[in-house]
Amino acid sequence: MSQAPIRAAVLGYGLAGRVFHCPFIAVVPGLELAAIVFRSAESAANSTAAADYPAARILNSLDEAFTDPSLDLIVVATPNNSHFELAARALRAGKHVVVDKPITSTSAETRELITLATQQGKVLAPFHNRRFDGDFLTLRKLVAVNTLGRIVHLSSHFDRFRPQQRAGSWKEAAGVSNGLLFDLGPHLVDQALALFGAPARITASVRFDRDVTAIDDAFDIVLEYDLAGKTLRYECHASMIAAEPAPRFHVNGTLGSFVKYGLDPQENALKDEMHPPRLGDPGDWLPEPDSAWGTLTTAADPSDPTQLQRTKLPTIHGDYRLFYASVRDAILGHAPLAIPAEDAFRTIRLLELALQSSQEQRTLPVVFSE
Repeated sequence: MSQAPIRAAVLGYGLAGRVFHCPFIAVVPGLELAAIVFRSAESAANSTAAADYPAARILNSLDEAFTDPSLDLIVVATPNNSHFELAARALRAGKHVVVDKPITSTSAETRELITLATQQGKVLAPFHNRRFDGDFLTLRKLVAVNTLGRIVHLSSHFDRFRPQQRAGSWKEAAGVSNGLLFDLGPHLVDQALALFGAPARITASVRFDRDVTAIDDAFDIVLEYDLAGKTLRYECHASMIAAEPAPRFHVNGTLGSFVKYGLDPQENALKDEMHPPRLGDPGDWLPEPDSAWGTLTTAADPSDPTQLQRTKLPTIHGDYRLFYASVRDAILGHAPLAIPAEDAFRTIRLLELALQSSQEQRTLPVVFSE
């Protein structure tokens, strides 16, 4: 007899719920999008959720989700400042939990959730989906097979052009977790941790660059790694006033360089309602066109660096379905989480240190403690 699916409820149907969570839960075998949850009947009535997912129940209060014994997994896809409270309530209700980034507003809150999940014997999964971006997967392979030699400098950008505040958006409201540092910072910092582990030092500038802004809208974070007696400089950059974005990745190593422009296409495809196929179906989900591939530059003979070879490097296909496949396998006890909650704790701690470094205008040692 086949095992009953893991029944998931998604809290919220804004950008996060509509684009990043519901489409992927709905197509991963072993998961069922059982419910989409709103704070009120009025909010539900003004949404397309019922039409988009007619098999899912539309719940008009959070309590309905937390008290429903048929629901196994709660996905917190609500505004950032509610993540800790709702994730804690879900864990106390005996549910497994996925939390959109940032997992919480402070590292102390993240540690509390980790402790609670352990006590409850439940899975707590941070939605660091950019680990499954094609550009990052491509870079990770380059590092793993030593194509570029020893990496000495890596610059990672996530740029946007939003020179004016968006009226009515909670992301533009003042709050410690609403600025760009806690919006895009988790993606960039988590990728650094995934590639190279914990850095030794951090230096950051967190800024308010737009003419009118209630949130930090630009940051530069420099992570310094001491590896094999050498220093690796890993830079994380984001801006809301970059009309011409910088390369998504620019990497220099002792054997060559890799430069990649453009963002993974999955987000825009989901915004355009191009839903992914079921995981395991023949074919690939949204391969990147060759016009967007990165450029790999190496010397055939490092002793003669004037003779360079430039090739377009095919991008490994990104796939956010794999995140939820990992959550499924962890809940069933088949495999550990691909991205454990401890990684989210270290990410939030680095963002806290970045803010402190910027405020004090100095380099700080990296210490992972609350």
